[in-house]
Amino acid sequence: MRIVIAGAGEVGSHLAKMLSNESNDITVIDSDQSRLDSLSAIADIVTVNGKSSEIGVLREAGVPEADLFIAVNPSESQDVNIVSAILAKKLGSRKVTARVNTEEYLSFENKNIFTEMGIDLLFYPEKIAANEIVDLLQHNASTDSMDFARGRVQMSVFKVEDDSPLLDMNVLDLSRYATSDELQFRVVAISRNNATIIPKVDTKFKYHDLVYIISKREGTQMLMKLIGTVNLEVDKVMILGGSHTAEMVARQIIGKVDVIKIIDNNKSRCLELSETLGDMVSVINADGRNSDALIEEDIRNFDAFVALTGSSESNILACVAAKKLGIPRTVAEVENIEYIRLAEGMGVDAVINKKLITAGRIFKFTLSDKVRFIKYMNGTNAEVLEYIVVKDAKITSGRLMDLDFPKDAIVGGVIRGNNSFIAVGDTQIQEYDRVVVFALPEAVREVDRFFK
Repeated sequence: MRIVIAGAGEVGSHLAKMLSNESNDITVIDSDQSRLDSLSAIADIVTVNGKSSEIGVLREAGVPEADLFIAVNPSESQDVNIVSAILAKKLGSRKVTARVNTEEYLSFENKNIFTEMGIDLLFYPEKIAANEIVDLLQHNASTDSMDFARGRVQMSVFKVEDDSPLLDMNVLDLSRYATSDELQFRVVAISRNNATIIPKVDTKFKYHDLVYIISKREGTQMLMKLIGTVNLEVDKVMILGGSHTAEMVARQIIGKVDVIKIIDNNKSRCLELSETLGDMVSVINADGRNSDALIEEDIRNFDAFVALTGSSESNILACVAAKKLGIPRTVAEVENIEYIRLAEGMGVDAVINKKLITAGRIFKFTLSDKVRFIKYMNGTNAEVLEYIVVKDAKITSGRLMDLDFPKDAIVGGVIRGNNSFIAVGDTQIQEYDRVVVFALPEAVREVDRFFK
């Protein structure tokens, strides 16, 4: 694909690096030549120095011939992103997407306005992150999770600790517990020592492994009982940092939990949050990076601690401190990708990274139109994809065991009408099925061909 990215900030740079590895033709536009130089040193891209809202610059970047145009200038450049995306569509780009920094544009009625202007997708990374955090607070027995078909099929991630029943068990051993009348859950991947493994039946679970398991709704309960974990009832949430993400998390959980407390060291931001969120949220002006301040705010009586400051390091260390003070559930925003595994190794229960979340949403546009959903799972470089199967798709031509399906991918769950089941070797995929696939990056393109 020919892809043009407007903006060489953190999100744009990450997208450029990721998509250039997919054998795409990537051009990046930015008015800051130093950012372009830094990016071109580590990614196979073409750069254009200039403003993405100028027609001449867009033409120079090859926008009229582009398959995809991505406007991801920093969040303060929302208007530039929208104008750039509209111009790109008018100039001939097949699909366009733009970053915004306000929820107002994402409302149903307003999204229609932008659709009529030709913008295929608007995304707000902070909003996406907030949604992920709220979901993690609800599905807190695992380090990450996602639902398909309103929870009929679920993907969960569990960490193997030294007291875990999974330790030294192999995949076949676990599968023996997974069957009642039919298979209830299945291991689809293991993350170990910075590598992702598509397991075989004799693969053993080791200490500190992240185990990715897809399950039916009823299978999830069976799985948690087996592993010895339970979903914690979260009634009290403490949030460190008064960011826009923190504000959106608070808004979403008002009425769902009993106590919400936000701690921020910026007095003016605290006043603003107090005014906009109302009496249901307690806003405290203090330096929450200090353990004494957290203790003073009664942190030991909270169920969950979410660190959303602008510093990855501060978020990780604050979560570690919260864990030592007895908090059952911790979530850290970690924008430095290199720190994600560090955070997990230090005991942070769940990690949020806006770049990876956003990248998954945009990556969908580089695949077939039958991809309904795509997401990066924490702790791995793999993707989880959901497809709707079309007539005569290659995936329907035989049993899974008889297909030359990529070895670095695995079909996990299938939703067929009102029913759902876990896929096995003799499963025959049918037209209109919704299929959940776990795939390593090098297999995604090949997987996509099976669903065209």
